[in-house]
Amino acid sequence: MSNLADIIEQFILRRLSAENSDIVILKRNELADEIECAPSQISYVLSTRFTTEKGFIVESRRGLGGFIRIARLVAPATLYEKVAAEIDEDTPLDDILAIVEYWQSHNLLSAREAALITQYCAMLYDFVVPDRRVPLLRMIFITLGNH
Repeated sequence: MSNLADIIEQFILRRLSAENSDIVILKRNELADEIECAPSQISYVLSTRFTTEKGFIVESRRGLGGFIRIARLVAPATLYEKVAAEIDEDTPLDDILAIVEYWQSHNLLSAREAALITQYCAMLYDFVVPDRRVPLLRMIFITLGNH
């Protein structure tokens, strides 16, 4: 028989699969009652099995109106390729920097990686004409997806 953490994980994954989006909102106490476990066991599973490294973002609020929001991240390689494909000559630097900032805030890039990419992109916008800049920008994001 599976251990309790496995049961909780599978329950949450089934709920995620049942939703039309990659986000599910649960009530910790209701979930604990349904699975017949302590709310702290739910917290343990969320902190160990639903991490950013494993492709999830978890937002949790405790208390009477508390909830758990679990979002499945798009696979990083696919995410980087999608952004690369959408870059064109009209893409403003602010859009690129907002993407880099968002990825850093969601632990898809380290602070150092984000700083390097930000500086490199700013230089591209300062010194390279748009039609030559686009393939260089795309290369950055495709490289991120490959590593």
